Amino acid sequence: MVLILGRRLIREDSAARDSPAVKRKVFEVDPKGLTSHDVFDFNSGSTHAEGILQAFNEFRDSRLFTDVIISVQGRQFPCHRAVLSACSSYFRAMFCNDHRESREMLVEINGILAEAMDSFLQYVYTGKAKITTENVQFLFETSSLFQIAVLRDACAKFLEDQLDPCNCLGMQRFADAHSLKHLASRCRVYAMQNFFDVAQHEEFLELKREELEEHIASDELVISKEEMVFEAVMRWVYHDTEVRRPMLKELLHHVRLPLLHPNYFVQTVEGDHLIQNAPECYQLLHEARRYHVLGNEMMSPRTRPRRSTGFSEVIVVVGGCERVGGFNLPYTECYDPVTGEWKSLAKLPEFTKSEYAVCALRNDILVSGGRINSRDVWMYNSQLNLWIRVASLNKGRWRHKMAVLLGKVYAVGGYDGQSRLSSVECYDSFSNRWTEVAPMKEAVSSPAVASCAGKLFVIGGGPDDNTCSDKVQCYDPEANAWLLRANIPIAKRCITAVSLNNLIYVAGGLTKSIFCYDPVEDYWMHVVHTFSKQESCGMSVCNGKIFILGGRGENGEASDTILCYDPSTGIITGVAAMPRPISYHGCVTIHRYNEKFHRS
Repeated sequence: MVLILGRRLIREDSAARDSPAVKRKVFEVDPKGLTSHDVFDFNSGSTHAEGILQAFNEFRDSRLFTDVIISVQGRQFPCHRAVLSACSSYFRAMFCNDHRESREMLVEINGILAEAMDSFLQYVYTGKAKITTENVQFLFETSSLFQIAVLRDACAKFLEDQLDPCNCLGMQRFADAHSLKHLASRCRVYAMQNFFDVAQHEEFLELKREELEEHIASDELVISKEEMVFEAVMRWVYHDTEVRRPMLKELLHHVRLPLLHPNYFVQTVEGDHLIQNAPECYQLLHEARRYHVLGNEMMSPRTRPRRSTGFSEVIVVVGGCERVGGFNLPYTECYDPVTGEWKSLAKLPEFTKSEYAVCALRNDILVSGGRINSRDVWMYNSQLNLWIRVASLNKGRWRHKMAVLLGKVYAVGGYDGQSRLSSVECYDSFSNRWTEVAPMKEAVSSPAVASCAGKLFVIGGGPDDNTCSDKVQCYDPEANAWLLRANIPIAKRCITAVSLNNLIYVAGGLTKSIFCYDPVEDYWMHVVHTFSKQESCGMSVCNGKIFILGGRGENGEASDTILCYDPSTGIITGVAAMPRPISYHGCVTIHRYNEKFHRS
């Protein structure tokens, strides 16, 4: 019997075929291929490849079949061109493209260590590598040179696992130099999160100025108190005083000196002899002193707490109405723009009034007056989360505004049920007294009021039931006198103003616009359109941006929208919704401690 499988033919000798004792066997064969009974797929698994690699490694050790010698630092490594080319595109290009090295027996490679080449070849011939803290850097560079991505990534992963306060800065520099973005990012985050420990090590003292600034300027720096940042900066400067002394001002610009404890500021900061002999730093010291006296009235990038300290800037919304003619709401709630979270604070006590005035004094909140002719003044203590009654106004009023100027509160204008008021009262929290100051040139209710550049500005408002004012009245506390400045481009009431970066921003009045006033140039400009017309809205500066909350639209309905305007980009965006639609409410920004964000 002859079987010719290639042609799928089966022949039996004729005797056997004709014999009745022999049962004829018939195969049904697919002409295009064998049946499933004709195939057995055998696979020895990875042992076959491992066995061949092991044999090649033994050949390498005994110099059997080797056809090239790699010379590194004078040390010779006999190898097989085929094995190197199969594993590395670097060697494939060297041996397969008619380069000189493809014909020479001895090939010299510079720029790597012999020990690294030995470890590299161990990986090529066995698929295994011993990575240690001593060889990882050189092995990484070698595997990068020879374009072995798997080994290179293994080295990078090993480096990540070795992150430590004493090596993370040097490792970040290494990662940046080799474009290892993931490792560099891990190092950067690690250094930020362990800043205090990192700053104790020698690597920190070897940072370049730009690298140090990148860390201390970040809001993501994790510290329990700002004093840690100041001490780290001064340690870095004192490490090489002559060279680094001129950099002191630029570095302290990123330290939040106003947030240092007043005692520490006086004794340690102002007592430092380098700072004492650096006149260029005096303006930063002056800013910190003013903040210790004036609190949140004075805002700058250095007065914003880092979230890791547990403190954050939050916007507090006080009271307000949900609908026209509705009851005034007793709620006091704070909004954190970073997290989008709302928290309830102590409710306004015995408060059913409306159209009162609200302002922040240092880190507390004052609420004064209200319909009808209330003289009540309450102060919210942010540390204790409770409301305290303080000295009453001399004159009951509503539809007035309050603003803080040089540590004192001014209650401006308003309505007493019969006529608009020009009277202005000043509150001194230390004596707990309200005193009359010079009256405004024009009596108005529902104006916008803000302090800026050492002056108080009263903008627009309603001189009577039927008209609106475009006047800007400016109060000078030193002269106790009022002057008129450049008129606002629109005549409106129920508008709101805030001060930021020595400019005043005004919104509301159903204008669908934000206007900006420069007190130094006495000049108005239109900066951006809002998305809808609102009046009696809340407005506050938080984290260097302007937030507009709620308000009442043309149809009289309250809104729950929150808009954010960033003066640095000129972009306005809708960022969130309030817990309920609201208007005629107060909005102020304070610092609030939140244990959730604190990391020691």
